[in-house]
Formats: sequence, structure tokens, C-alpha cells
Amino acid sequence: MPSLRPPGAPPDPWTAFAQTSERGPGRIRRAVRVVGRGLIHEYALVVYGSLLLAVLVTWPALRYPLHTFPHDIWDPSRQAWQVSWTGHILITDPARLWQSNAYFPEPYSFAFGDHLLGYAPVGMLGEGPLAAVLRYNILFVLAHALLTIGGYALIRQLGAGRTGAIVGAAAFAYAPWRLAQEGHLDIVSAGGIPLALAMLARGHGWSMRYGFRPDRRHAGWAAAGWLVAIWQLGLGFSLGLPFAYVLALIIVIVAAAVLVRRLRRRSPRPVLGWRLLITDGLGILIFAGVGAIIALPYLRVPDYGPAATEIRFFSPPLRSLLIGPAESRIWGAPHAVARESLGWPAEMTLLPGFVLYALALVGLVFSVWRIWQRLLLLTAVVVGVVFTLGSTFFDGRWTYLPLFGHLPASFGVRVPGRLMLWVTLLLAILAAGAVAEFVRRAEHLAAHRMPPRPGPWLRLATFVPLLLVLVESWSTIAHPVVPEQPSAMRTVTGPMLVLPTAALTDQTVMLWSSTRFQQMANGSGGFAPQRQSDLRRAVATFPDAASVQYLRTLNVNTVLLLRKQVAGTPWERAGDVPVDALGIRREDLDNDSVVFRLN
Repeated sequence: MPSLRPPGAPPDPWTAFAQTSERGPGRIRRAVRVVGRGLIHEYALVVYGSLLLAVLVTWPALRYPLHTFPHDIWDPSRQAWQVSWTGHILITDPARLWQSNAYFPEPYSFAFGDHLLGYAPVGMLGEGPLAAVLRYNILFVLAHALLTIGGYALIRQLGAGRTGAIVGAAAFAYAPWRLAQEGHLDIVSAGGIPLALAMLARGHGWSMRYGFRPDRRHAGWAAAGWLVAIWQLGLGFSLGLPFAYVLALIIVIVAAAVLVRRLRRRSPRPVLGWRLLITDGLGILIFAGVGAIIALPYLRVPDYGPAATEIRFFSPPLRSLLIGPAESRIWGAPHAVARESLGWPAEMTLLPGFVLYALALVGLVFSVWRIWQRLLLLTAVVVGVVFTLGSTFFDGRWTYLPLFGHLPASFGVRVPGRLMLWVTLLLAILAAGAVAEFVRRAEHLAAHRMPPRPGPWLRLATFVPLLLVLVESWSTIAHPVVPEQPSAMRTVTGPMLVLPTAALTDQTVMLWSSTRFQQMANGSGGFAPQRQSDLRRAVATFPDAASVQYLRTLNVNTVLLLRKQVAGTPWERAGDVPVDALGIRREDLDNDSVVFRLN
């Protein structure tokens, strides 16, 4: 031994050998390892699978992404215009963000519906209707993928296993009631809600299954959660405002729990460190500040009627929770008669899926969640259903109306059925608990076998709920072709009026204006002012003295008549009427367009 060598003896060569450390990997090799581990990480695989599933479920949205829209061409046209407008105006003149080119001369016209400001960076890429249609289809598919990613992240963070989280995420993202909303990008874009909740829960070291774990706190995840929450609020108030109410409720509950824990001195260290307190404080202030700034234009838009009347019109009956939309391949035809009994089927077919109902019921008695947590989830589901029913439940006096009845129509929160989002999420958490418990017991039984792993049939059985959920989400959504932009829309300047004008066709005109964004009196969709109806009545006889004078009072100096669009409208013969006596000029641009110069 080296320690027993006599004095004066030469050093032991093996000692020098043992002190030579092995050379570590270089920077390139370490970077490759990090990238490789990231590419096969659990959440990386979730992203790949979510993107693939979104493409398949929304197919053929990406088959002809330059020429078709999912569901219909009306609301998607308007929302494609919205994304284009935000990208265009933030580059050219940000001060005019809320003074859009449509609805001229109405002020704050961009506040006539959900603003989709969160998609503004995408709107800066490309120009014109073709780019707007392509952009919309890509966002449509990505929004579905984010629904799955967000649902998986939240359910996984709460404590469910991978299989349970996959089933719950799919049930949340592709519930049958969503098929009736596929024409509304602002409603489809709800994936930021569960994703923000998952990040906030992870940042605070909390899960439903394991409670608070202070050693897993991370202020970075909490900051990311607040950023996602702010982004979700930046997509619109129809989903963002209920989300803000839920966040406020969670903050109150967490504050009360922390206070009780401190008073009882149950923890040797504080539940929330100073970093988390600062992060949460800044997150709350920025979230509230962004919401208040965005709300200012909406508060300046004149309302057009009492909120209670509209809420009562859109409030669904209790049976709507069992009725599937017409776009469902499984439940569309069987529920056709039931849908006829609904006042507004597009917003009242609220079936989240019979498979989800069954799994959630099983989750009440067979789950990885504790019994008191299941009862709490059941209570939350009942409360969510009560709010979803709007004024149907005791006229909504103590539920929906106190929270949303005092808000102007421009906020877009007068459709109670859209709160089905929260009911579906809670049911998905209950269902994930049942699937996770089944997988846990299957693995426990397989541990006593040789080899100690589940067999192929047992593994396949764990994915049967996922297959059933996806089958129930099978849709028959149409993908109509977008009308081609008239060439005159690329040359005629405003302020202008495009004829024919109607509540639906004006949304396509808004899309066509995304080349020049010229000011025009046309506009529709979302929240539309009463003046739009007055405008259409006043110009129904154009060209005549009364309509010309009316347009001049609005400072509209150009009228563009699209001959291909006027068949069956009041303007069918407007292009051939003599106008010399009216003091205006008519120009035939081509076989399809006629321009009237009013000045």
C-alpha cells in the first residue's frame, strides 16, 4: 500500500494514475446531448403528437390552405381580416389600432368583436387575402394542437399519469360541442387557459395529487404562466374575461390557504418565497393592466340593447348538454329532431361527449384522486353547468347576470353556452383520474408476472378510452372555397361602400380589403353597431338622390358595385341606371365592377 512504503522509496506509479481524471465531453458533444434529450422529452413527444392529431382531426384544413375556410366563409373571413389588420397597423401606424378601415366612419371600430391581438405577430407576415386565408388555416390547426398540449400539461401537473392525461386532453380538445364553434377562431383558441394554469401550478409546486411541495417551486414557471395568461387575455374577452374571474377566485383561495397555513405554523418554511410573491404580484398587476387598457375602447363603443334580453335569448336549456351539433358525424343525424327544439342550435348544442360523461362518472368512484377531491370536482362541474345555463337557472339573477349582465355587448360575453369550456375541462380531469387509476392497477398486476410489464393486450386496453373519445369527435365540417378577390378591390380607394352589402357578405368584403385596407362603410360580425342596419336600409335604392345624399353625409365618396355579386339583391340593376341627374360619375372598370364617384 502507498501508505506503508518505507521512507525514501520512489512514489507508487498507481497513485499518479488514480489522480488523473477522465476527460469530460466537449461543448459540442454536451450541446448535442442536451438537444437529443429535448427532442425525446415527454412534452416534446406531446407536441409532436398534438400537431399530428390536430392536422388529422381538422383535415382537410391544410389540403387547400390558400383557398378554403373551415366551417363557413363568413366569420373566418372577418377574423382573418382582424389578424391581418393588427399585423398591418402595428407596423404602419400603431396609434390607429382601434380605428380600423371597416365600419367607416364609426370610431373604435376594431372593438366590434374579439380583437385577436395575441396573433398580431403572425399578422405581420404576408399581405393580401391569400396570405390572410393561409394564416387563418395555420392558426386554426395550431389552436387545436394547443388545446391538447394545454389540457395534457394541466392534467399531468395535477398528478394523473401519461395515459390519463392523454385521454383527458383529447376529450377536452375535441369535445363534440366544439364542432359547432369551429368557425370562431377566438373560441377555438382556448389552449392558453389550461396551459397557463399548468405553468402556474408547477411554478408554485402544487399538484392535486401531492399538494404543495415547496422544494419544487420555481418562479420561472410562474412567470411563464402569467405570460401565457396575458396572451390568452389578448385574444379576446369572450373567453378571457371568464378566465380572469377564475384566476381571481384561485388567487383568493390560495391567499386564504397560505394565511391559514401561516397561522397554524404547519410548515417550517413559507409556502410562497419572496421570488414567487414578486412574480405573482407583477403578474397580477400586468394582467389587470393589460386587460384594463384593452377594455377602454370596448367601453367607448355604444351599446345597442339590454344585456339581459340577449343573454336570455342565448341561454340554453338543461337538455342541451345531451344534444350534439349538426357537424358531428356520430350525433349529428340522431339528434336532428332534438336540435329543432333549441332556440339557437349553433350556441346550444353543448354535448361534451357521452364517452367523457361515462369516464367522469367512473372517476367519481374509481380514481387516483382522493374522495374529497372528486366531490370538489363534481361540485365545480355543477356550478359550471349552472353558469353555462345562463338565465335558464332562476333567470340567472345570482349566477350569470351579476358577473356578465352589466357588461356592454362589445365584450362578447352574452352567450352563456361558451362557458361549457370549463365544464368540459373539469369532466376531463375526472375522466383522467379514472383512466390513470386503471393504468396504475394494470401495472400493479403486471408487476407480479414474468416479465414484470403489461402485455400487449393490456397496453391496448388502456388506450381504448382514447380511441372512443376520438371517434366521438369525428366531424362533417365543410371547407367552402373562399370567393376570389375582385380586381377592383386592389385599386379603388376609400372612403368607399361596396355593394351589395349584407350582414354576411360584408365579412368577405372585409377580407378583400386586406390588400390596401382602404376605409369602407362595410362591416359585420361579432358586435355590429345599429348604424350598419340603418346604412343598408338607406342605400337599398342606390343610385338615387336620397341614398347619394346619405352617403355624402357619411363622407363616403366612392361606391363600388360588384356585378357578379348583385344577382337577387336590390342592386341588381344599379349598374345600368342613369346617374347624370344625380351629380355623380360612373366608371365601368371591367365587366365585373362599376365605380360611382359621389364627389
